[in-house]
Amino acid sequence: MIVLNVTYQCRRNCREAFLEAILAEGIDEASRAEAGNLKYDYYLPFDGGDELLLIEKWRDEAALSAHTETPHYARLKELKPRFVTETVVERFKTAGTE
Repeated sequence: MIVLNVTYQCRRNCREAFLEAILAEGIDEASRAEAGNLKYDYYLPFDGGDELLLIEKWRDEAALSAHTETPHYARLKELKPRFVTETVVERFKTAGTE
């Protein structure tokens, strides 16, 4: 299993608008519906701030690779410059996976 912790550092006061755009476009639902997706959820920090955390879990490398070729993935990349100043991706692979 591949786990991604994706932290978006949003522009000042743009975090909620970014999340609303993601939800309005159905990017979250489309990602969850993909073959090999085990989790795709957004989280807001308890203390506010301008960060948005996305936790993704994928069955294997092939599923994650296929995800990066989807129209909704491309749409997320198009939205980011309006709302996000920095993206940090932490990648983990569980034992016993490829």
